[in-house]
Amino acid sequence: MTPLPRVVVAAPATGQGKTTVATGLMAALAAAGHEVSGHKVGPDYIDPGYHALACGRPGRNLDPHLVGEDLVAPLLLHGARGAEVAVVEGVMGLYDGRIGGNGFSSTAHVAALTRTPVVLVVDISRSSRSIGAVVHGMATWDPSVSVAGVILNQAGSPRHADEVRSSISLPVLGVIPRDASIATPSRHLGLVTAAERGESEQVVARLAEVVAEHVDLDAVLALARSAPPLAAAPWTADPARNGSQIPPTRQKVAVAAGRAFTFRYAETAELLAAHGCDVVPFDPASDPALPDGTAGLYLGGGFPEVHAADLTANSTLRAQIREAVLDGLPTVAECAGLLYLCRTLDGAPMAGVLDADAAMTERLTLRYPVATATADTLLTRAGEQVTGHEFHRTTVTPTAAGAPAWTIDGEDVGFASPTLHASYLHTHWAGHPRLAARFAEAVHAHG
Repeated sequence: MTPLPRVVVAAPATGQGKTTVATGLMAALAAAGHEVSGHKVGPDYIDPGYHALACGRPGRNLDPHLVGEDLVAPLLLHGARGAEVAVVEGVMGLYDGRIGGNGFSSTAHVAALTRTPVVLVVDISRSSRSIGAVVHGMATWDPSVSVAGVILNQAGSPRHADEVRSSISLPVLGVIPRDASIATPSRHLGLVTAAERGESEQVVARLAEVVAEHVDLDAVLALARSAPPLAAAPWTADPARNGSQIPPTRQKVAVAAGRAFTFRYAETAELLAAHGCDVVPFDPASDPALPDGTAGLYLGGGFPEVHAADLTANSTLRAQIREAVLDGLPTVAECAGLLYLCRTLDGAPMAGVLDADAAMTERLTLRYPVATATADTLLTRAGEQVTGHEFHRTTVTPTAAGAPAWTIDGEDVGFASPTLHASYLHTHWAGHPRLAARFAEAVHAHG
């Protein structure tokens, strides 16, 4: 049994202030001298960036769809190693999960899997005593979920807050007044990433001040400490657990970073490091060349469409990457990486590795699929299935060529070969460690 004080911050619906309160709570507890670990339910990359700023350590994701139910608690314990308390931010409404999945991968699902008490954040700006009914319903809907406290957000006045408080039987741990100054700006895929907001650290510090002033931190900590020990061992990236060998030498994997490439799971780098790869970040928008000795390339997610001009202007690096990938450099590209490898993105020249063009659209593609490998490729073997997610407002034409990377919902998508794997699909390698092992094996063979 492994002890870990922990709490889930959830809400009845999106837009209640869950991210604001969760990030502020992490930052406030850290400012009070506690070692805090930040986690996010679901596949989202953006919120963990703010969690990292708040906690001073990587933000982590907990998603049963991406990694399987059995790994959720181990990944929580792994991410929270050395922490005094873990704060888990939920996704959407408390019971909202994968469409058609009866709440699978919802915040409630993760709370139940990890036996974590829930603090419900409720926007009370447009209601008063009706909030009591909402909280009562949330708290009694599923007996496996422990809704143990409430934070009232967007209170219009003390009198308003008192009226709401009188309707709630659960402990009210805080009342946060209306404050437009702590809103977070949005973009076509959600919040603006922490890496792109010059004032991000100041915003997080302001959130900490607001939460410390209006939320009973001692009560939250007491609730977190009431969570029972977990009957699980922390996850490890050790290749031996998956039947892989640790190579005798190390090879360098260049990982795209900077403002255009901010999306990747922390465990991806940890798995590569455990498989004998030295992960070296580089910025495709500004670095003149790949890191010396690069034997593998990982291009994760992000917003290349926002930074297309800078990516295009760095023509020397684009040319080097095109030549290296076409020459067999083992390369993984997810979503933003796929766009970067196209000929053009909204007409702006990209690396030109793929005979395809990308463009922004009005339509948001958001799905949580099971993907099937179409052939033996850099990452996959024909017929294998993985879980993943897609979240983008771009399209690539053609959608596939040669050996498609995947078949999803009956459609061939992406581009793959023995040395390249490029598609929109984001995968969490902790849930599919064989992908990391195969990529590392190809990197070592190339190096």
